[in-house]
Amino acid sequence: MKTKIYFIIIALFIANNLQAQKFISKAVIEFEVKANIKKTMGSNTWDEMLKENLPTFKTGYYTYTFANNKSVYKFDHWDPSVKIPEFLRKSDEENVWYFNYTAGKFNMQKNLWGSNLNVADTIPPLAWKLTNENRIIAGFNCRKAIAKIFDSVYVFAFYTDEIMVSGGPCSINGLPGMILGVTIPRMFTSWIATKVMLTPVDENLIKPVTVKKYYTLKELKATIDERTKDWFRWSDNAEEVKQQKNRFEWTTLL
Repeated sequence: MKTKIYFIIIALFIANNLQAQKFISKAVIEFEVKANIKKTMGSNTWDEMLKENLPTFKTGYYTYTFANNKSVYKFDHWDPSVKIPEFLRKSDEENVWYFNYTAGKFNMQKNLWGSNLNVADTIPPLAWKLTNENRIIAGFNCRKAIAKIFDSVYVFAFYTDEIMVSGGPCSINGLPGMILGVTIPRMFTSWIATKVMLTPVDENLIKPVTVKKYYTLKELKATIDERTKDWFRWSDNAEEVKQQKNRFEWTTLL
């Protein structure tokens, strides 16, 4: 009799936990994206003069809308308390990421040199390593994972399996659940979900930008390499120029 009661208690405990646990298949997630502007700049006289009139951080808010294993991620608004000059914000406002996780395909629009360049390609895989570290983000228990992009750039992410899409901000994805937090130290940037909105999702918004010409990721990288090959030829600090060019490429391809 005691054994029977014991099993009933366990069954009720499991049932209550399953009922309490959320499994979300469609929602809108707001991300706060914070980048340290000054650390991405050089140390030449012109950059040092610019730094004096710039805020330390550029903080923007993006929305990640998903349903039916598809998503669209794009800019929403800037932090109203900080004034960002147009040359540091225009490209962010034009960028759009669309993912079809079932098909393994994605589209990305990036604003470069005043023009929008669009990519259509397969979703690039990331080799994640899971850790035992946990963190609460936007009310969800998230587990930490680590990966490398562009051969040597470490990505630290926190994901939750309570949100049933294998996505994340920008092109960071591939974990068994939704990524709600990302930090990339070498890009001096973090992405943190501030809220998950379960209000009805307008699925008509989840679509790629349609254009006549698309690049592959490889073609976009070749275009960036060609257009930046003569950057700062006059600079005496070759290592600093290399790091700035690398960060520009990483930001564009991410």
